Amino acid sequence: MMRVHRQGLAAALLAIVATPALAVLNPQALVWPEKPLPGEPAAQAAPTPVQGASGTNPDLADLGTRNQLDLSVEEAVALALEHNPSLAAQRLQPLITGTFAAVERAVFDPSVFASVETSREVAQRVSEDIQQNFDVRSDDELARVGVRQTLPTGTDLELSLEQDLSQSNRSPQQAGTRVGLTLTQALLRGFGIDSNLVALRQARTDTLASAYELRGFVTSLVADVETTYWDYLGARRRIEILQNALEVAEQQSREARLRIEAGTVARVEQAAFAAEAARRQQDLIDGRAEAERLRIRLLQLISIPGEIRYQRALTPTTEVVTEAALLDAPADYVALAERRRPELNQARLDVARNELEVVATRNGLLPRLDLFVTLGQTGFARNYGGAYDELDSGDTYDLSGALEFEYPLGNRAGKALARGAKASVRQAEASLDNLERVIDAEVRYAVIEAERAAAQIEATAATVRLQQETLEAEQARFDVGRSTGLLVAQAQRDLLSARLDRINAFIAYRQALIDLHVANGSLLTRRLIEAPGELPPALPWQN
Repeated sequence: MMRVHRQGLAAALLAIVATPALAVLNPQALVWPEKPLPGEPAAQAAPTPVQGASGTNPDLADLGTRNQLDLSVEEAVALALEHNPSLAAQRLQPLITGTFAAVERAVFDPSVFASVETSREVAQRVSEDIQQNFDVRSDDELARVGVRQTLPTGTDLELSLEQDLSQSNRSPQQAGTRVGLTLTQALLRGFGIDSNLVALRQARTDTLASAYELRGFVTSLVADVETTYWDYLGARRRIEILQNALEVAEQQSREARLRIEAGTVARVEQAAFAAEAARRQQDLIDGRAEAERLRIRLLQLISIPGEIRYQRALTPTTEVVTEAALLDAPADYVALAERRRPELNQARLDVARNELEVVATRNGLLPRLDLFVTLGQTGFARNYGGAYDELDSGDTYDLSGALEFEYPLGNRAGKALARGAKASVRQAEASLDNLERVIDAEVRYAVIEAERAAAQIEATAATVRLQQETLEAEQARFDVGRSTGLLVAQAQRDLLSARLDRINAFIAYRQALIDLHVANGSLLTRRLIEAPGELPPALPWQN
């Protein structure tokens, strides 16, 4: 005769729960840390999170009330990272997406259940011996408590303890206690860790994808702030040049008037100098409007709190670099982009997510074949305590098993889902391949633009020098009556254009480097800004 002890059932359940198959449910085992890539050079300095402008310049602690701000480009970026409302909203997306992973993880958490039930029945029965009716009154109580858990192996476990008590006017009081273990195991569809962890792995993939999305947003914000900063600095420098040109044009106009009054210059020469001064005034008006627009745009990006948000005057303090640095080979930047571009890493995750869907749909093609096993030990006595004590001494037990099979004829739905999942993988792979080609070309375009901008720095320097010499020569000829005011004004205009082109070359070079660093995915690393999604995804189930 078979006897199952309640201690043995508990030990059996504990042994099943502790099986190696459940190691995958460890939260630490489901996190894939980012590791340095082979051959990747170590950073010169460890990236640190930007804490805002107060961590960069103590003098900016009272920005909420200051009307004049002297900002470097680094301080502008720090302020944007601390105060930009769009970034504040985007930061919450990985947290929101991560809740879905927690929901899928909770599927495998054990749960405790309990129920209490009571009933009373009053009925009439007919005695077979005397053929008379008699009343039957019975009271029943049932209490049940236990724990159940779903395992990633396709197993459902339930351990329960039941106690019932029945009283009747026709039979003595009787109590029963039963401890039981129920196991349901999927043998075909739903069997195995890979098929049962698809939803959890997809949710974790989505969480990691949201981290890459956040990194892309931060990169775009930093690039936007820096680009706007350099545009604003260039606009202010152009205003200085235009103001100086206006002063020169007005001075030449006054000198021409004096010469006309002295009779050394014809009266028609006055018009050329006056027209040049008027043109410089027009350019200065446009330049000031452009600088004002960029000031407001920069203030919008850094989003300093306070009631005087757009009334603040901004003075850029970063010096313009006048020398270009050497660039690496385009292939080196392309290789860096293959590892660091968040769009590429997000596309790789899209492929992995669709591959998980193939695993799920392939499992759906299998028939359902489930094994059910129930094992219990029961003790009976006149009360609860006695029934519990009888669990070990009694010989009463129950054991049952069953197999259940189900398969839809044709299984058209499962086959259609499987075909769709495979097509989605091919589509995601084609999109990834196309994105790699686009980014390859984008990086090479950025390198060409950076090289062009660097070359323009030297070229514009030569142009300014030659235009200055041309103006001096034309002015000298005008002074001796061998030139006209129109030619002098034209030379002055050409020199102004050359000086503006030189400022534009400086700004274009800085912005070309920003675009290059965005294209190869290294902007945040170069700025020592810590953000998630720096390296390609390393999914543990793909190792």
